[in-house]
Amino acid sequence: MSGPSPTVSAEGIVTGNTYDKYGSSNPLVKRLMAGFEDALDELFDLAGPRSLLDVGCGEGVLVHRWAQRSGQARMVGIDLEERSIQAGWAERGAPNLEYIVMRAENLPFSDGEFDVATAIEVLEHVPDPEHTLSEMARCAQRYLLVSVPREPLWRMLNMARGAYLKDLGNTPGHLNHWSRRSFTELLSRYGEVVERRSPFPWTMLLVRL
Repeated sequence: MSGPSPTVSAEGIVTGNTYDKYGSSNPLVKRLMAGFEDALDELFDLAGPRSLLDVGCGEGVLVHRWAQRSGQARMVGIDLEERSIQAGWAERGAPNLEYIVMRAENLPFSDGEFDVATAIEVLEHVPDPEHTLSEMARCAQRYLLVSVPREPLWRMLNMARGAYLKDLGNTPGHLNHWSRRSFTELLSRYGEVVERRSPFPWTMLLVRL
């Protein structure tokens, strides 16, 4: 049994998988995602962003939801060029939301241009997560809000369901792997980890800069 097919950007970079976890009708996936989204909503509300940069926004599901919830707050979502990503952007517009095709490295924004910077299920994909986090911290004034799969739990669950067996359960495009402790230690370099959530099987942190 294989996992979902990976999606690949115009530059040949694996950007994710074709499986729509946010829109899945699978009861188990729906239960896991409900826990994930509840935790994310809680941390988003605690951050209370007046403006937000979402790095690796994918098809725009989350940043569009945030734009609708946040009234006039400026929201910017960035990601690579890939057909399904831009198709999602076309379906999820809002007056206060802008999408830009852009890599996560060397962000062309001013220091402190945004109140909050987010990377939700993104840092496991980027070649240099420390550099990406440094850029996010430079562009944000108050908080980073980030989440990643919790390892080795994530790969163990993939193996248990028979997915990505030849890669020992590693999801295509996952270049980086963190336990809850190691991810907390990494983010502590950029500010104070003020809130931590562990919706199964993820690690989610709110970092005060």
